[in-house]
Amino acid sequence: MLDPAREGTPTPMTDRPPLLPATARRSPALAGHVGLPGDRSISHRALLLGGLASGETRISGLFEGDDVLYSAKAMRAFGARIDKAGGEWFVRGLGNGCLLEPEGVLDFGNSGTGARLAMGLAGVYDMTTWFRGDASLSRRPMGRVLDPLRLMGVQVESTPGDRLPLTLRGPKTAAPIAYRVPVPSAQVKSAVLLAGLNAPGVTTVIEPVPTRDHTEKMLRVFGAGVEIETDAGGLRHIRVEGQGRLTGQSVAVPGDPSAAAFVVVAALIVPGSDVVVENVLINPTRNGLFDTLLEMGASIEMSNRRSSGGEDVADLRVRASQLRGVTVPPERAPSMIDEHPVLAVAAAFAEGETLMQGLAESPPRESDRLALVAAGLRANGVDCEDGKDWLLVRGSPEGRGLGGKTVETGLDHRIAMSFLVMGLAAESAITVDDTGMISASFPQFVELMRGLGAEIE
Repeated sequence: MLDPAREGTPTPMTDRPPLLPATARRSPALAGHVGLPGDRSISHRALLLGGLASGETRISGLFEGDDVLYSAKAMRAFGARIDKAGGEWFVRGLGNGCLLEPEGVLDFGNSGTGARLAMGLAGVYDMTTWFRGDASLSRRPMGRVLDPLRLMGVQVESTPGDRLPLTLRGPKTAAPIAYRVPVPSAQVKSAVLLAGLNAPGVTTVIEPVPTRDHTEKMLRVFGAGVEIETDAGGLRHIRVEGQGRLTGQSVAVPGDPSAAAFVVVAALIVPGSDVVVENVLINPTRNGLFDTLLEMGASIEMSNRRSSGGEDVADLRVRASQLRGVTVPPERAPSMIDEHPVLAVAAAFAEGETLMQGLAESPPRESDRLALVAAGLRANGVDCEDGKDWLLVRGSPEGRGLGGKTVETGLDHRIAMSFLVMGLAAESAITVDDTGMISASFPQFVELMRGLGAEIE
C-alpha cells in the first residue's frame, strides 16, 4: 500500500466540498455562435506524449480543466518541464525511456483518464509510483488497466477491488505482450500501448470493437512505430514498436465533442433555437451521439470540414427539431461512451420510444450512471425502464408534464449537465444537487449556456 511517509492521503469519502446546486428553467430560443474547450482525450495524450518525447512540444487549445491539469502535474513529477505562455502550453520532454521516479504521490483528483493512462505510461518503468484520487475516483476499479500491466511484469499493491490508492513497482525490463481487450475501452487500449513504448519488441492490442483512436493517431504524429490492421474475423490489431524515439510536435487540440453534446441537445429541444458550435472534433470513433440524433430527425449541419493534427473537425449548425424515438444498436455504444445521459434527455422530448443498448460495455464511471440517469428521469416525469445494459425512454414532445424535482448527481458531472439541459425545455424547472464537479470536464458550461439565452441559476 501507500508509503505513509509519502505525500498526503487519499481524500476520505466524507471529506467533500460544499454542494453547489443549480436550477434550470424553461428558456427562450437559444441562439449564437460558441467555441468549446479543447478535447480532454486529446489534451491528456498531448501532455503525456509531449513529456515523453525528445525536444519541445507546443500545444494550442489545451483543455485547462482539473482533469487535464492533473496530467500536467504528473508529467512534471516525472521530470518534464511544462509551462504556459500566451495561451499556449510548452512541454520539454525527457525522451522515451527516461521518466524519473516521482518523489511523492501522484494525485489525479477525479481524472480516471489521466490516472489510467499514466499507469500505463510509467508503470512498466523500473521504479515505484504511487497513485491516488478523490473520493469518487477511489470508488472506481482499475483492474482493467492493471491486469495487462501485471502481464508485462508490473507488481501492484492496491486497495481491495483494484482501487485507488495503489502502488506500482515496475520490472527491470517490461515484457511486450499481445493483449485482447475483454471489454471495449479506449483507456485500457491506450494504457497498454503507452506501456509498450518502454518494452523491447512489439506490443499488440487486439480489440473486437473499435474504440476512440486518438492514441494511435498521436503516437504516429510523435514518430512511434505503429501498425494497424483488421483481420478476417473483424478483430482490430494495433501494434507499437517499443523503445523507439519520439520527437516533440506542435499539437492543435480541437473542440471536445462530449462538451458539444450538451449544447447540441439543448439547441434541439428548446423551441426556436439556432446555434452554431465551432471547431468540433468529428472523429468517427466519437460520433455515435451525432449519428443517433440525425437518425432521430435532428437538424445538424456540418460545415467548414478540415483536418487538424491528424483529426477531422467541423462547425455544427444546430436548429430545434421534432425528434422521434429510435433503437440504438449495442455496437454503437463505444462511440458514444460518455453521451448516454444527454441522449436520454433528448429521448425524453422525442415522439415514441428510444432504446439504448450495450450500456454495460461502458467502463465504470464516477457513479452507477445508468441507475442515476433512470432515477432522475423518473423523478421528473419521464416514463422509462432500465436493465443491466439498456435504457428505454418514452418521450413527451414539448416537455409536457416534465420537470419539477431535484436530481441526485452522484458526483457525476455529465449527469449534472444533462439534467440542467433537460430543465431548459421541461414544463417545470429542474434542480441538480451539485455542479461543483462540472469544472472537471466543462468549467465554462453554465456561463456558455447563459450566453446563448439559457436560464440557469
